[in-house]
Amino acid sequence: MDNNSRTLLSHNEICELLEQGVVVGASMDMVNAASLDLTLGPELLVESPRDGRAVDLSDPDTNPMDVKFKLRPGDDYYLSPGEFVLGHTKQVFNLPTNISAMFMLKSTMARNGLNHHNAGWCDAGWSGSALTLEFKNDLNNHVIILREGMKCGQMIFFRHTEVPEDKSYRVRGSYNGDGSVQSSKGLR
Repeated sequence: MDNNSRTLLSHNEICELLEQGVVVGASMDMVNAASLDLTLGPELLVESPRDGRAVDLSDPDTNPMDVKFKLRPGDDYYLSPGEFVLGHTKQVFNLPTNISAMFMLKSTMARNGLNHHNAGWCDAGWSGSALTLEFKNDLNNHVIILREGMKCGQMIFFRHTEVPEDKSYRVRGSYNGDGSVQSSKGLR
């Protein structure tokens, strides 16, 4: 691969990533032509009741997403119209320094009014972490049911030139080692 090359990985290459432990908690039947299906983990963070304080993006102590909801088998979470929650994937990622990834919502979810905000980029070196998901119900009149284990999105992977370790997310990132849903840690 030359220095300017970036490659979208396809089925066989994604299967190799699973065999190498780059993604934990996924099976080969979750691999598509050029993506990996992801499932919703058991915890959600929901917005605390309004208490009048402003959200300061640089101060994680003002984060409104601080009420934890645990999805148990058979439990559902009813996402109200306009409501925003944080969830996470059951899958845990250990990206090497030559692989980056991007989360994409399943089209069925989008067609039913579920929106995922555009914070799905995963830099090379991101490791030991489930992906936190930002879901919003864009419907006006219907709730959307969220259930542990439901297919909620897909990850696409890109192979690129090696990133120096000291520039990788493993060294510079804030959200390594997060095995569950995480609220904002503030801008750094």
